[in-house]
Amino acid sequence: MTSSELNQVSIEIIPSTQYLRGVTQDEILNTFRNAGALLDGHFVLRSGLHSRQFFQCAIALQQMPIVEKLGAALADKTRHLSPTTVISPAMGGLVIGQEVARQLGLRFIFAEKEEGKLVLRRGFQIAPGEKILIVEDVVTKGGRVNEVIEIVRERKGELVGVAMVVDRSNGAVDLGVPTLSLLAMRVETYSPDNLPLDLAAIPATKPGSK
Repeated sequence: MTSSELNQVSIEIIPSTQYLRGVTQDEILNTFRNAGALLDGHFVLRSGLHSRQFFQCAIALQQMPIVEKLGAALADKTRHLSPTTVISPAMGGLVIGQEVARQLGLRFIFAEKEEGKLVLRRGFQIAPGEKILIVEDVVTKGGRVNEVIEIVRERKGELVGVAMVVDRSNGAVDLGVPTLSLLAMRVETYSPDNLPLDLAAIPATKPGSK
């Protein structure tokens, strides 16, 4: 089976009724493909699930015209939430989070790993009642986003929503706040103890953020 045939079998766009100005979901998916950011193989996701596909957003986001286009689309979708600050988890969310903040004219901060857990460092602060928008690149189960949600709520910030480029949760992610994506996907994933024989025969790699 060729890579394109695999993509057709295991990736399905979930139709969205959310507003998307200037770009379609098919165009976004093709942007990833054309940039070489949609990888085929055997991957272990941050969630611990295994997949034949991996969205390596960093490959696409090397190109500033792509960053600007995706950032503008996410900014358009989140402007009505009236945030005052954008926060992203490092490393994956940094580039797109900063661009969304730039497009909206907002402050941008990020959470980073310290002893295996996301924390605020570098003097970043969140004031009580500050309206916070979380921006991430790709979400499967939402583990890193939930860590950032905890950081915001511990500081009594007002979390107005979560935005992401790719929601690959198969429509299952529920973060308890308005959640917006540019591309919602159904992508086959498997638990480590339930791998198809063809996938189990391929060595697994873990290309995502640590």
